[in-house]
Amino acid sequence: MEGSSLNKQERLKELNQEQYEVTQHAATEYPFSGKYDDFYEKGIYVDVVSGEPLFSSEDKYDAGCGWPSFTKPIKKLVYHRDQSHNMERTEVKSPEADSHLGHVFTDGPTDRGGLRYCINSAALKFIPYDELDKQGYGEYKQLFN
Repeated sequence: MEGSSLNKQERLKELNQEQYEVTQHAATEYPFSGKYDDFYEKGIYVDVVSGEPLFSSEDKYDAGCGWPSFTKPIKKLVYHRDQSHNMERTEVKSPEADSHLGHVFTDGPTDRGGLRYCINSAALKFIPYDELDKQGYGEYKQLFN
């Protein structure tokens, strides 16, 4: 996926309507409706468009907000000021595909850095720990103790 806009355009055609609206138009899925909200398997979460690694299950926690929540990303993400819906928020996007992921807030667990990455399930694809090597993400096994 990386680099080629043609590949990105092809991949976008594979997304369902919700995935497309969330990643490309900054839509938000309904709270408690996403498949990864109450999901705690061991592995990593990647961008549904590009496959770039975003979050580890080691950093996922139940914030009770209705969306998957993480304390930190695997790699540096892109941040934008978001004043939509009469709110002051910080939007989080993937660096390679420029996919809208969700928002980051400062009300996360203080003992884990204080951040809460509130992410739409529709922007994510889960790669189970046991499939990391097979799917080309073997280097991320080091995130797990």
